[in-house]
Amino acid sequence: MPGTDDSQVRGVLTRVLEEDRAALARDWAGQEPGDELRREAAGLLEALRAAIAGTLPVSRIVDQDPAVRDALTSLSERRARAGAEPKVTAMAILALKRTMLGAIERHTEDSALRYRAALLVDELLDSAGVLTFEVYAAGRERIIREQHSQVLELSTPVLRLWRHVLAVPLIGTLDSARTQVVMNSLLEAIQATEARVAIIDITGVPTVDTAVAQHLLQTVSAVRLMGADCVISGIRPSIAQTITQLGIDLSHIVTRGSLADALATAMHLIGDGTARPGVTG
Repeated sequence: MPGTDDSQVRGVLTRVLEEDRAALARDWAGQEPGDELRREAAGLLEALRAAIAGTLPVSRIVDQDPAVRDALTSLSERRARAGAEPKVTAMAILALKRTMLGAIERHTEDSALRYRAALLVDELLDSAGVLTFEVYAAGRERIIREQHSQVLELSTPVLRLWRHVLAVPLIGTLDSARTQVVMNSLLEAIQATEARVAIIDITGVPTVDTAVAQHLLQTVSAVRLMGADCVISGIRPSIAQTITQLGIDLSHIVTRGSLADALATAMHLIGDGTARPGVTG
């Protein structure tokens, strides 16, 4: 039955991996030429040999043996970095299964023993295939998160408009994740440039609801804690009406209808009516 795990069967598999390891690695890796793949194949086969020769049940080897997990993870991540689809890695595991089954037939003429060994190989490498897919999926999710973070950073640039004056032009929806990016970037820029006024321009924000307003308030509070004043520009009539209807109190925040008006206010706040863009302070 599947899961049969006795010393005789494990002895056959251990012998196969000991005596035929080089040939197995060569035959398996030969389907995808390259020294790196051959080293990868040899490393995985050695990890499997050591695990099968040990006492850990075969059903737990892939999940609990560190060397086997590391070898399978490396195999999957290398293919993912190369842009391969998960089915390519799955096919590689199937190819290894065929290679090992062929070696088992050469090492024993006992059909019952050969059958039990084949079941063990199926169980072991099926688990390996599942792990490689999980590793691939986790890697893709990590890449997507990193790309999303990069897009957020690119879509919320901190601009230096004037001496001691920074601006963040927001375009699109302002959610929690983007608010955090805006806040981090703006606070770091305030510290780096010793800015005294930060303008948050929401001309490109289509709607302002309670959540968006709360995100703006959080950012304004953070800017003030850094010792800078904050001006919100781009308050269109429709947004002003929405804010009023929602009962959101922005009376303690300086707001302006346009970025130009906000810049004039910023110059007044820093007491500089003659400064030129790009002049450092």
